[in-house]
Parts: sequence; C-alpha cells; structure tokens
Amino acid sequence: MQAVILAAGIGTRLRPLTFHVPKPMIRVAGKNLIEHNLDILPQEIDELILVIGYLGEQIINHFGNDYQGKKIIYIKQKNLNGTGGALHACREVLRDRFLVMMGDDLYGKDDIGRCLQHEQCMLTKEISGKFSGGRIILDTHGHLKDIIEGTHNKSSSLVNVGLYVLSLKFFDYDLVQIPDKNEYGLPQTLVRVAQDYPVKIEKADFWMQVGDMDQLKRVEKILIKS
Repeated sequence: MQAVILAAGIGTRLRPLTFHVPKPMIRVAGKNLIEHNLDILPQEIDELILVIGYLGEQIINHFGNDYQGKKIIYIKQKNLNGTGGALHACREVLRDRFLVMMGDDLYGKDDIGRCLQHEQCMLTKEISGKFSGGRIILDTHGHLKDIIEGTHNKSSSLVNVGLYVLSLKFFDYDLVQIPDKNEYGLPQTLVRVAQDYPVKIEKADFWMQVGDMDQLKRVEKILIKS
C-alpha cells in the first residue's frame, strides 16, 4: 500500500526557522517533523510518495530513495495550488487504495490503523467552543456528508485533520476550488466523492498541529515528556 505525504508548503508562520529549512524538516524532540509520521506508519505501507516544493531538495538529500525499507517516489508540486492540486500531481504513480497525510502535522499510530480498516476514510478531531473553518457534517451512518465553512460555536464539532484513506475514484471528480483562492481543496473535493461512494469518519485520539512557533514549542514539550 502507498502513503502520500504532502510536504510542499512554505511554512510562513514558522519563520525564521523556515527561511532555510522546509517545514517538514524542522527538528522536534530529536527528529524531523516528517520522520515522526513516517516512523508510525503500519507495516502494510511499503511505498512512500513525498510531494515536495519549497526547498524540496533538502528532503531528497536527507532521505534518498528509501526510508526503513520503504521505497520513496518524489513528486514536485510546481504550483502550490492546494491539497487537491498536490494529490492530483501524484495521479500517475498511484495504484488502488492509498493513505494521504500532511507532512507537518503529527498523528497517532492507532488512529491510522483504524482509518485503514475502511475503503475510504477521513480522520477528524472533536473540539468544543468557537472556531473558524470547516465543520464536518455526518450522515446517519457516520459517513461524510458535507463541510460547512464559517465561524462556529458549538458544544461539539468535528474538524478535518488532514489524514485520509482514498481510492482512485477520487480522480474521477473535478477538483473543487477554494473560494477566493487559487487553490483546490482535497476535503472539499472529497465531499463530492462521498455523494457516490461512502467516506467513513473516524475521530482522532492524537493529533497535533505545528502551524506556528507557539504550537511548535507545545508539541516539543509533549513529545519530550512522552
């Protein structure tokens, strides 16, 4: 089985660290961010597809052609046109079912294992209180129904954490453009797929964003303690 790791972003909010290092290569608790994720991938993942962009040659030089026996294919995302665009850049090398995850968020091994039990899946996190972004809506069977963008203030909401199990059916659908941006969204496109093919929603026990310096410091403290 293949795993696609999206690692092309610039990491603007982590400057000055990302002036000379791509965000997935930032060191946290003794490892690069991306290595924390690669090290928890299940045994059935035997090939890695790393989507690179900004300072991507550093990632190539660090990993080479394989990581712990897993073959690596590099895809250069020439235009940073969103997660949907990044995945579409991998279309020619993908086969059958595959895992997709962000290269700079941190995930849990057990959560990945549960997602892989489904033909298609989106991993989410349950949060409470006010937030701005996409709120995941489920149908009565626990499958993806919609994503409502905006400001929400609920006692319980599900948000997307950027980890998916997908099939090649995804590429039968036109990418959905994010309003007011020159970007195409993977989750927004997946809503269209879900109208025809069920996408199971799983809830994450462990997920940490590393979007800015405060989050980076918090993540490092947690990882060092664990």
